[in-house]
Amino acid sequence: MGLTAVLDWLEKEENGANVVGVGHRVVHGGPIYAEPVLMDDATFARLKSFEPLAPLHQPYNLAGIEAAREAFPMAAQVACFDTAFHRRHPFIADTYALPREYYDEGVRRYGFHGLSYEFIHRILRHEEPVLARGKVAVAHLGNGASMCAIKSGKSVGSTMGFTALDGLPMGTRCGQLDPGVVLYLMAEKKMSAAEITDLLYKNSGLKGMSGISNDVRELEASNEQSAKDALDYFVSRVRRNLGGLCAELGGLDCLVLTGGIGENAANVRKAILENLEWFGIQIDFDANARNERIISEKGSPTVVLILKTDEERMIAAHTAELLNLKQPLVPAIT
Repeated sequence: MGLTAVLDWLEKEENGANVVGVGHRVVHGGPIYAEPVLMDDATFARLKSFEPLAPLHQPYNLAGIEAAREAFPMAAQVACFDTAFHRRHPFIADTYALPREYYDEGVRRYGFHGLSYEFIHRILRHEEPVLARGKVAVAHLGNGASMCAIKSGKSVGSTMGFTALDGLPMGTRCGQLDPGVVLYLMAEKKMSAAEITDLLYKNSGLKGMSGISNDVRELEASNEQSAKDALDYFVSRVRRNLGGLCAELGGLDCLVLTGGIGENAANVRKAILENLEWFGIQIDFDANARNERIISEKGSPTVVLILKTDEERMIAAHTAELLNLKQPLVPAIT
């Protein structure tokens, strides 16, 4: 829904309702922002300085804030960050093996999809409080994909790093990549930074590997070997990263699958989770095929859940809480 449509809806359906606050998803909060903030000119300028860290997202996020400020000049504008949930990582989960001055300048592991992970954690706290206090891995699997380790309610590790390219392969993004590949593309293929950016963000991942599509449904329906190879690679990387997150957590009490693939792609989930009994994961594959909420067997040491995420609802809740409005849209943190 475009801004014009929102304004028309407010005028016609809500009789010109008074808008007191607008919540915005901002992908990158840099090393500064660990909580949602009220926007002002200084904050806007800081967020603009983070555009090189998220070149395909941040400019559009800020354009949305500018448009909302113009449309609703009396309303509070609240920025909610995809990086904020990860900002209290321990140093070793936040850094790279580079000289320390780069870390101090902001070259560090930020992690993303934080709004999704925070929403899932709040739902867990409300519905499964014992599990929420334990060792939880959440797999946000969609066109953008990542995984997060949450211990006692705090993010302690994420598969994404300095940018949203790192970690799992995604719909069109490469995921983990030897930096030597980028040096090779520059030196031997004479590719520019813009060309490499386009390759890694828009033409890699499932789309690049398969040569067919970034849509898992199309790949599952295809008879091409390249489609199978792309899905097999995706599955193998999820399994590998699950092991790494469990090492960070020191065990696993609960695994949550969310996002478009995590919530709907039963065959992909099955491939990720089968033969992991040694890992404490015992799956009820009939429940998995039915997309039930709990897909682990009764008595499984690790509980496996399918939960629907809602980043927009999390943004709305943050905005309402920051403005001290009633009726939070998801369970508040207590």
